[in-house]
Amino acid sequence: MENGGEIKKVSEKKKSVSAQTRLIVTGLILSTAFILCAAFFATYSIGKNMNDAYRNFAQVLAKTLAIEGVEVTKEVPPLAKYDALRTNAVSILNSNDDISYIIFKDNTSKIIYSSKDDYPEQAAKARIPVSSPMVVKNLNEKQIVGSVEVGLSGSITDKVTTTSRISIIIVFILAWLVVLGIVYMNSAIITRELRKLHQGVKKISSGEFGYMLDDKGTDSETQELYAAFNDMSERLSRYNEQTIESLTFERNKLESVLMSIVNGVVVCDNHDKVIMVNNYAKRLLEVEEEDILNTQIQQFCDSSGEFCFADKISEFKDTPMEDDGTPLTFNIHIDSRTLKCLISPMFTRSNSYVGYIIIIIDVTKEVEMDQLRSNFISNVSHELRTPVTVLRSYIDTLYNFGNDFDFNTQREFIGVMNQEIIRLNRMVNDILDFSRYEAQNLHLEKTKQDIVEIIEDAVNQVQVLAKEHDLTISIMKEPDLPQIYLNVDSISRAFMNILSNAIKYSPDGKRIKIRAERSRDGEYVEVSVEDQGPGLSEKDQKRVFDRFYRVENATHTVKGTGLGLHLVKVTIEKHHHGQVFVNSVEGEGSTFGFRLPIKPIEEEQEEYIPKNQLPAESEA
Repeated sequence: MENGGEIKKVSEKKKSVSAQTRLIVTGLILSTAFILCAAFFATYSIGKNMNDAYRNFAQVLAKTLAIEGVEVTKEVPPLAKYDALRTNAVSILNSNDDISYIIFKDNTSKIIYSSKDDYPEQAAKARIPVSSPMVVKNLNEKQIVGSVEVGLSGSITDKVTTTSRISIIIVFILAWLVVLGIVYMNSAIITRELRKLHQGVKKISSGEFGYMLDDKGTDSETQELYAAFNDMSERLSRYNEQTIESLTFERNKLESVLMSIVNGVVVCDNHDKVIMVNNYAKRLLEVEEEDILNTQIQQFCDSSGEFCFADKISEFKDTPMEDDGTPLTFNIHIDSRTLKCLISPMFTRSNSYVGYIIIIIDVTKEVEMDQLRSNFISNVSHELRTPVTVLRSYIDTLYNFGNDFDFNTQREFIGVMNQEIIRLNRMVNDILDFSRYEAQNLHLEKTKQDIVEIIEDAVNQVQVLAKEHDLTISIMKEPDLPQIYLNVDSISRAFMNILSNAIKYSPDGKRIKIRAERSRDGEYVEVSVEDQGPGLSEKDQKRVFDRFYRVENATHTVKGTGLGLHLVKVTIEKHHHGQVFVNSVEGEGSTFGFRLPIKPIEEEQEEYIPKNQLPAESEA
């Protein structure tokens, strides 16, 4: 409705300007035509009168020359008439530029003298020829003794005509300017009040309520119009003062609510232009407000340069509004984040469609967790199936055919079953440890212990397994290592996990080095296990402590749940405020280890877990 009103005002303004312009142009055309007619008539009259006067002048001149010719040749011998007439003609030609030539003839029309022979160029300018007879009076008789022909160039007429035309043009221009000024002044006087009213309307339309028009110097009708306008402006000002505060409060409240929503919100009008975006949406989409406001949402690109909203907006628009109203849902990717988007239409209270709103939810963690859960379930299912299948096969064989085997074969079967049970027990313990150690309120009982004793106990437990692979385990310990506060069971399990991995991935006949020493800054006791296995790439080193992460390549073929090293990280960093680390070179080996602080760190005991309730210790 507002756009329609503005268009109507512009249209009326154009019509008003066109009518005023037509009036001015019509007045100018009429006045110009009148002045042109008057100028043409004046020029024509002046030219006609000038030509008539000039011809009369030429006639008088010819008669004068005829009389002078008679007087000059009255008592002159016939042979001397040529010289006398020539002398008289030359003097006249030299004294007047308007006379082009003079010709004297006798009564038989024979030329006595012609100035054309002496002044051919001047004679060529002749435009008006006149002639007059030469008459001699003898008593009461008149005798024609010859004639005079005079040619005039008309230069005087041209000069007078040119001067007249210039004068008329000047008068025409002055008259035209006077008429133009009169028309303009008349138009200005007529429209002055309307312009003041138009200015007042513009002030009101721009929000300057209370603007008043001065009606001094106007007629009575205009004063009434101004009074009505001033009354309207005053009423609008009072209404604006009453409502603007409440409207501003409501708008600010709406914007505050929108900006405080924990999900991203992008509001678009019915032309797909972004009119509002909250702070969380800007952070999720990684844009600044000035870069997205008043732009087409279809032009927004994701991290791969694709228009991530264009297709979905088209699909949303193609969906009939009468459907069940379920928001259109889809995912986009911005860098490493996955964003869930929901598009819903917006309607006014009168059920008029005004645009749509896009809700943006960061589901990156949910997607990652779903993927991790899927991978974890797949890995655990596969890993549990293998020992269960082996156990079932061996138990079934012993149950049905045990009497057919000798003692050594039965012992071998039982040994395999024992290894699979240990493997199954380790996986179950990893899962239980993961569930227990990830708890937010878990607090482990710590006592002051010698870390070297824990290392030596672990090495003694894996000696049998190390001998099976012909591995040598050496312990290098720094003398006088201080005792530190730790939970014996959890640290033993963490170190056993690192040591077991070193044994699993070390080739037969190699050496495993264990070091226990102070860190360079003297704040920690550092324990490391170095093997000569296949090593890890830089990419794997960055993620090897992540939960469910397992290294899969041609050399790492040992199966597992992907929880062992993650439990080491949780135990050391979360429950003992230490640090885990890994250094590795592909093809040369790896060094895994951890640092434990020498000075105890105070922590709140939210839940105390006695030693007998901790998860069962994993077997190597």
